Amino acid sequence: MKKRKSLLAFAFAALFIITGCSSGQGDSEAAESTSEDTTVNLGVIGADTDVWDDVKDRLADEGIDIEYVEFTEYSQPNTALENGDIDLNSFQHQDFLDNYNDERGSDLVSIGNTVNAPLGIYSEKIEDVEELENGAEVSIPDDVTNGGRALKLLQTADLIQLDEDAQNPTVSDITANPKDLEITELEASQTARAMEDVDASVINSGMAVDAGLSPNDDAIFLEPVDDTSRPYVNIIAARKEDEDNEVYQKVVDAYQSEETKEVIEETSDGADIPAWEEFGRK
Repeated sequence: MKKRKSLLAFAFAALFIITGCSSGQGDSEAAESTSEDTTVNLGVIGADTDVWDDVKDRLADEGIDIEYVEFTEYSQPNTALENGDIDLNSFQHQDFLDNYNDERGSDLVSIGNTVNAPLGIYSEKIEDVEELENGAEVSIPDDVTNGGRALKLLQTADLIQLDEDAQNPTVSDITANPKDLEITELEASQTARAMEDVDASVINSGMAVDAGLSPNDDAIFLEPVDDTSRPYVNIIAARKEDEDNEVYQKVVDAYQSEETKEVIEETSDGADIPAWEEFGRK
């Protein structure tokens, strides 16, 4: 009898140990999973963090921790996203992403619209584009999509004309240049700094705000916002396999809110427009 009781006691003890170990392992895995699911590494450039700081604070209340990964050049965040170094990025418009995918054979996707940030022509030397003299130097971003967009803006300002068949025009697509403007292509982050050296510079809204410029007050010509703006709506990008990720969708929800709208208006001095109101969620 004593031997039987000892065997039973041993069996229960063994079962307890096995169950306890199993439970502890599951809790550990769940904790690791939760940590991975709720920490989101977000690639950003320029003034994006001014808006994202508010979004980040609100997401923290939901247990989602946004960690910024800062980049200085437009060529970097998509590569980092594709390589898995970051989870999302928020720095580009749809046309820029489409061009990246075409060039790299990638399938990064937009999971949410953020802002429509009009491109502007700025100058420290003149107050109106009509004041540009013959042979004046104008700097534009050197990447294909932003450079093409800048050239289209110069055309809208009646400074040049472009080949109508060029979707993303380059300098070689200029068909008329009445003032013989010298178009200088620079890395986008340098266009604001170049203002003191050129007669006018085409600058992205975020770069302009970072340089202390107000798009509405300081631009001598601002890109109109209409149906043609759709390709230039800024977005939150993710890898294709993550586009329905529940946590990432909560990030989009938090961004596309009245609270964010107010911050956008404050930080951009009213120049940037909440894109989800004009063009939908994505």
